[in-house]
Amino acid sequence: MTMSEHHAGESNPDPRDAGARREGASASPLDTVAPDSARPTESTVRIGLVLPDVMGTYGDDGNSLVLRQRLMWRGYDAEIVRITLEDAVPDSCDVYTVGGGEDAAQKLASRHLSASPGLQRAVERGAPVLAICAGMQVFGEWFVVSDGSRAPGLGLLDVTTSPQATRSIGELVVAPQVDGLTQPLTGFENHMGATVLGPDAAPLGRVTSGVGNGVPAGQSVPAGGLGEGVVQGSIIATYMHGPVLARNPELADLLLCRALGVDSLPPVEVPAVERLRRERIAAARR
Repeated sequence: MTMSEHHAGESNPDPRDAGARREGASASPLDTVAPDSARPTESTVRIGLVLPDVMGTYGDDGNSLVLRQRLMWRGYDAEIVRITLEDAVPDSCDVYTVGGGEDAAQKLASRHLSASPGLQRAVERGAPVLAICAGMQVFGEWFVVSDGSRAPGLGLLDVTTSPQATRSIGELVVAPQVDGLTQPLTGFENHMGATVLGPDAAPLGRVTSGVGNGVPAGQSVPAGGLGEGVVQGSIIATYMHGPVLARNPELADLLLCRALGVDSLPPVEVPAVERLRRERIAAARR
């Protein structure tokens, strides 16, 4: 969706109005719409929350709330489309988020998304997608589950996931390697999987504290250090919970710029977020 589609006949939002919008524009976290509902206006931004009934174990649903709120603070109309196992996956959303889950949830998600490939069609047309932890693994070629068997993924990412020697739990700080991201990324990792990138995938960044993508059991840390996350096409994937977009507004705005087809957005200052970032980055370094 382009800026012209959002603001036909309107001026761009004035960043000086962000504070006023922050006071007045809000929506209940429970306000979502069904996938088959009509878009209220042509300019409404639709955020696809994918399978929160099985892939929402670690509070990653909050990423969709962050995207909606940051849009509303800037004067955009936005709504969250809740897509469950009971729904066909629409290909018409402007941006999608997928969260984490356990082995059984991953297999359910992979089967449902394979049978209802709206997300794959959206990726083909370039819609931005954020995938967290198990969501990243499901998007890959295959992932190993607790019984040692390989479960097929969606093949959207050139990655495979197998177990580490030990579970990675704790604060994670990453130096990003993606155009448009200049600040350290911060999140909380909790995963047993080690994700190995193929030639078509690139890391989101390099680990400065924590484990990130990890190392399969029996292998050693690569000479260049540990990578974190995956970037391929319109997909950004990461092991960072938090939810990650609440901790990293720059990443949230990068996804929104891609969804809107713009180079930048008016700044929004949220002092509490900056305090949270400083606190969590300091905690990771202790």
